[in-house]
Amino acid sequence: MKVQKKMMDITLIAMVALSVAACSTNGQPPASEMTRQAVDISTPEQTSYASQYQTSVFLGDSITEGLSYHDVLKDKNVLAGAGKTAEFALQDIDELVKRKPQHIFIQLGSDDILWPTDNPKEYSLSYYGQLIDRIKVRLPETSITILSVTPVTAEAEKAEPRYRNIGDYNEGLKELSSKVQVGFIDVSSIVSAHPDMYDADGIHFQAEFYPILLDYVKNELGRQKSAK
Repeated sequence: MKVQKKMMDITLIAMVALSVAACSTNGQPPASEMTRQAVDISTPEQTSYASQYQTSVFLGDSITEGLSYHDVLKDKNVLAGAGKTAEFALQDIDELVKRKPQHIFIQLGSDDILWPTDNPKEYSLSYYGQLIDRIKVRLPETSITILSVTPVTAEAEKAEPRYRNIGDYNEGLKELSSKVQVGFIDVSSIVSAHPDMYDADGIHFQAEFYPILLDYVKNELGRQKSAK
């Protein structure tokens, strides 16, 4: 019986190996990526940022999602996804309430400015305002800070001219933050200072960018607090 069981175990291992190999050749993540997604590997750096932002949630699109994708923050501290707009983020309020964050950082707009409407900025900011109002009602003790939309490379802007509106959109976010009385942090300067950290598409960022972003946000919050 022991020999039979051993043979069955060997057969099962072989089947798993073949399955992983098949996934890597059929448009699925390679084995190393699947392992990264399945196993929680905490580095000292991740532990540090996870501690600093343990009571925060970052709400945003695929750019914000990089915080958890690159293992800089835990999944519980990031509520983001590709294609998310201010309108779509309204669907996340129940989940935000469940997580009970003390601070919410919102970084939306990269997809909003591409929305097929006559005035994407006006359309988006109306929903952005609704989003903040609803968060305030459901989580009245939670601090809210808007983060500006990150600029793209010249090549990405050339490929999609609507990205030229990022600066104007960020001005709208700054005005909105003043109107609804929430925080605002313009992160454009750190992007300009680290142009080598873009991904190949010139829109998203490599893993090394996100610790810099979190350090900047922390320092800006401290500066703003001191200025009050």
